[in-house]
Amino acid sequence: MKDTTESLVLRSDADGIATLTLNAPGSINALSEDMIAALTAELDALAEDRSVKVVILRGQGAHFCAGHNLKEMTARRADADGGFQYFQDLFATCSAMMLKVVRLPQPVIAEVSGIATAAGCQLVASCDLAVASDDASFATSGVNIGLFCSTPMVALSRNLSRKHAMEMLLTGDFLPASRVAELGLVNRVVPKDLLEHTTRGLARQIADKSPAAVRIGKRAFYEQAEMPLEQAYAYAGKVMAENMMARDAEAGIGAFIDKTAMPDWTGE
Repeated sequence: MKDTTESLVLRSDADGIATLTLNAPGSINALSEDMIAALTAELDALAEDRSVKVVILRGQGAHFCAGHNLKEMTARRADADGGFQYFQDLFATCSAMMLKVVRLPQPVIAEVSGIATAAGCQLVASCDLAVASDDASFATSGVNIGLFCSTPMVALSRNLSRKHAMEMLLTGDFLPASRVAELGLVNRVVPKDLLEHTTRGLARQIADKSPAAVRIGKRAFYEQAEMPLEQAYAYAGKVMAENMMARDAEAGIGAFIDKTAMPDWTGE
């Protein structure tokens, strides 16, 4: 296991699983400029790290993430343009970071306790999977303070049905983990004392698969989801043909046919 220097995002690696921890509990792990930059840097490093098969994303302390740092944002109203350019740049930078989560070769699992609100809820929705403790709650609460959660809406509306997404966006209400599981935002809800164990167990299950197949499949999942049906099938068929050429697929299918143990995956 290795740990990086203590910072706004802590990273620890063990057995092919990297855990990223948002490390600003005093601000409820708010996505400040520095937090976004730190998380972006870690995601960039992970994208190049073939030793990591799965990533877990969690928050330090009692909560996952409270969204953007409103005090930091409000201070920029003193700019000559009232902060408009700063706000545009901030939301663009945050959106780019969210896209890095989606485009990361490794699956990302959100491990959520406490609150995940606004851009924090967006971060959960941007992850491939999510496990929540039974005390967790989720909201796109910007509308309550006059700021509609338009960028969180992008990720949220790709997880939930339109009417359920609109209800969260328009009411700003906090929903319990049990409800957002019904809506499709999280995969599993467990007692808080089992959260870490359950999340790591899910990560371990995925990490034991062929990293080549998982990498190919994750990319294809998001690509085909934005395509018309006929185009999606054509694209997916090409992806499967390319996957068949991978060494892992050849070895795995051979082992299945021969009824022998699955091979040690090469990731190629």
